[in-house]
Amino acid sequence: MLKSFRAAVTLSVMTLTALGTSSALAAPLKVVASFTVIADFAKNVGGDRVSITTIVGPDGDAHVYEPSPADAVAMAGADVVLVNGLHFEGFLQRLVDASATKAAIVTLTKDVTPIDFKPEFADADAAEGAGKTVTDPHAFQSIANARIYVKNIAEAFCAADSEGCVGYQTNAAAYTKKLDALEGEVKAAIQSIPEEKRVVITSHDAFGYFEHEYGLTFLAPQGISTDSEPSAADVAKLVNQVKQDKAAAMFIENITNPRLIEQIASETGIKVGGTLYSDALSQPDGPASTYIDMMHNNIAQIKGAILGS
Repeated sequence: MLKSFRAAVTLSVMTLTALGTSSALAAPLKVVASFTVIADFAKNVGGDRVSITTIVGPDGDAHVYEPSPADAVAMAGADVVLVNGLHFEGFLQRLVDASATKAAIVTLTKDVTPIDFKPEFADADAAEGAGKTVTDPHAFQSIANARIYVKNIAEAFCAADSEGCVGYQTNAAAYTKKLDALEGEVKAAIQSIPEEKRVVITSHDAFGYFEHEYGLTFLAPQGISTDSEPSAADVAKLVNQVKQDKAAAMFIENITNPRLIEQIASETGIKVGGTLYSDALSQPDGPASTYIDMMHNNIAQIKGAILGS
């Protein structure tokens, strides 16, 4: 299968080269973003000077994504490739190797202070990491970290397109102000929730940075990757903890199968409060088609489910 993938990639890249390299040098800047949140940041920084291809699209799961030859063609023709890093994109190295891209691979979690994955339900992940601590890759769930992503994108675009640098910096500054306002709204919403009710359940542990930054507690049976399958013991352990901690709400995620959450809901009597967007934005006509909309949706769903408003 890998051979056929590489063969398809090679043919596609040769076709791309045959079309002429001059087009690769023409504006706009060709940017590949590994998933939708990064693509949205890039759009806000790049404006009309960039053309963005997103590898893992709306409602897609980067943990289990399998790249296509078209992804490799996009990567091969890119000027800049923007990735999360921290092992979020399990497919990344295979795609870089298959595409033989000459683009700058920019890791946007540079300068982010990573946190470790919580150990409560980490059996599958700990086994995978040979008992070592596992870094949580979902840094974008903190708005403070989102500002770092935006700064790194502006620097990457300036390095690739110096003529557009002032515009990129201006766009980044304007978008950062929007993020500042968003963070104020999120903090105010959390403050309106009584402390004893700030415990919620989600499918996989994508919200560690949100918890760390804003003071909600998230419990999740599936670990940091949707690729891990929780054991019956893990689920039983979570059910017991939920009963002790009196979790106030439970949510499915847009990228995961709701079956597990529905099972826990039936065993605990806690109603499923709605959908949170974790590792991907929604479709363009959905409630979380941008990062700012995603954060608004998530905090509104959490507050509404807990407070009944």
